[in-house]
Amino acid sequence: MKKESQKEYWKMLEGNTPIGWDFSFMTNRWSIEPLPWDYSSLVRKYLKKTMYLLDMGTGGGELLSTFGHPDDMTAVTEGWLPNFQLLMERLLPLGVTVVFVDETDQLDFPDDSFDLILNSHESYDPKEVSRVLKPGGLFITQQVGDKNGRILSEKLKIADKRHSSSWSLVTAEKELLKENFEVLFKDESFPLQKFYDMEGLIYYIQRIPWEYPEFTVTSQFESLLKLQEELAVNGFITNYQHRFILIGKSLK
Repeated sequence: MKKESQKEYWKMLEGNTPIGWDFSFMTNRWSIEPLPWDYSSLVRKYLKKTMYLLDMGTGGGELLSTFGHPDDMTAVTEGWLPNFQLLMERLLPLGVTVVFVDETDQLDFPDDSFDLILNSHESYDPKEVSRVLKPGGLFITQQVGDKNGRILSEKLKIADKRHSSSWSLVTAEKELLKENFEVLFKDESFPLQKFYDMEGLIYYIQRIPWEYPEFTVTSQFESLLKLQEELAVNGFITNYQHRFILIGKSLK
């Protein structure tokens, strides 16, 4: 394919703005080394039907729905407007409480509202989490660390401006301990990620604009061509993720 035709094709892929948190398009287009823990299994270990549950940054509610928790015992937050509008249509009619949260991470709930707070890859304010948790309540969070995707950023020649300070297991644990949490479980991992075609790579980057905020096909076109060469030689494009998990119990 000629360069201009290639660019137009990739720009067409770039223009498809997805909604929700559905990665079914990526089936057979990527692989990720498994984490040494399973977030969903850990949630199921602690979640009881009688608990008041908050899922922070729920996306389109896809993962939340797999837990089968009673709708009238469930609240969600979301900070991305397209997802929030989707939740208002999808979850609010079922009786789920849906709340928008902005970049301040302030939670519009009364003190001591929840028995369990879930947070998968969402920012949070430890003080706010502590405030809305009941005494003895649990906080389960899986986070994206500050080393996530740095190799891909370098390959795309995108400056990594996502973290002005360290964001790792050590940092997050210190913050929870400061808010009088007991840490029940913790772990950290740097799994290898592979992309098997350019369509999957571009789709992935488009799904997480906060990770690659400067990305456009036009500005990164030459870098994309080099990644296409890497794909042709190796059969895949490599990247590394950075994940950590914490389970804390409020001792307030």
